[in-house]
Amino acid sequence: MNAIETSGLVKVFGDTRAVDGVDLTVPAGTVYGLLGPNGAGKTTTVRMLATLLRPDGGEARVFGHDVRADPNAVRRLVSLTGQYASVDEDLTGTENLILLARLLGHTRVHARARAAQLLEAFGLTDAAAKQVKHYSGGMRRRLDIAASILNTPKLLFLDEPTTGLDPRSRNQVWDIVRAVVAHGTTVLLTTQYLDEADQLASRIAVIDHGKVIAEGTKGELKASVGVGAVHLRLRDADQRPHAQQVLARALATDVQLDHDPVALTARLSGRATEQAAEALAQLAREGITVDTFSLGQPSLDEVFLALTDKKEAAA
Repeated sequence: MNAIETSGLVKVFGDTRAVDGVDLTVPAGTVYGLLGPNGAGKTTTVRMLATLLRPDGGEARVFGHDVRADPNAVRRLVSLTGQYASVDEDLTGTENLILLARLLGHTRVHARARAAQLLEAFGLTDAAAKQVKHYSGGMRRRLDIAASILNTPKLLFLDEPTTGLDPRSRNQVWDIVRAVVAHGTTVLLTTQYLDEADQLASRIAVIDHGKVIAEGTKGELKASVGVGAVHLRLRDADQRPHAQQVLARALATDVQLDHDPVALTARLSGRATEQAAEALAQLAREGITVDTFSLGQPSLDEVFLALTDKKEAAA
């Protein structure tokens, strides 16, 4: 059974179609990524699926329940962790979880036991008696996710869960997501971090301006924009404009200037290895020195840029 099925989902705010005909199929027991920039429509889509917003058009079902016709049934199956920690800063970690567990119907004894269990699982036992206002951003995020699974949901919405976190805290949250899925929960993850989607999601929908512009596994999305990518670092930054021209001619493709002032990236198709070798030979003939060279699949960053460039060109 699919966890989520939507068809032509629409949400309008005034003159803006924030979500414009989104079709999704999310298999149960997986992490499904909604990838896109700020304002793409990710959060609005999640809020409709979680019954916090009423769709203006189309259909959406969560484990077979229509979000408009049977919202209470949907709410019994889902949990939502938004972009910002929603715990009470004046309470301790333990007090936050006990309070929420009691609101969910747990007995006092079971609420305390469940709180202790989750604090230990999320590495927060040492901070259990501290007020949340003294927690780091990563600790707050872990507590927020713990609160979301006090009652184990069939579907967990994680809306940009690692925004603003340092790399170590992000990795800790990723480990928690993997553990939640291993216990049978489906996760719908919205993110603007391409590496996050690459790390966690088995399938990804790329959303931009309220529309799904591509969908598939990571491999399928990467293959859709070329079979490989060549990454070069030059010895002399002054040679980069010339190198870009040479590569564009040799590879018959666009060449991207990276943030590193001596680095370039180009997508390849067809005979990727042969194309790369020919391009290197041409650079050498032009007197351009290459310090490092690598050949691999396109990154999700390159996939996203390629897909959105195509969309803008077609507009």
